Amino acid sequence: MNNWNIKVKRLLKSELIKRGITNAHLVLLLKEIDVHETKASIDSKISRGTFSACFFLQCLYVIGCNRIEVEEIESQLAIAAEPEFEYKKIK
Repeated sequence: MNNWNIKVKRLLKSELIKRGITNAHLVLLLKEIDVHETKASIDSKISRGTFSACFFLQCLYVIGCNRIEVEEIESQLAIAAEPEFEYKKIK
């Protein structure tokens, strides 16, 4: 995965975590601004880290994130860091 995809994924996840907002709650917030997503589609977009700038800004808007300090992004990414190992798949 592209390093920038990882950064933007972690940035969005960290902003959600800081506010205690789940992906299920994000669905409801987006619906209020007439953006219709399912929890599964949001889970998938955030998991891949491949979503449009429009979706990113819509999410930031509905969760009340008015400002992101670019210099602080690296420290924020640790909030939503993923483990450095492969998960074992259950058959």
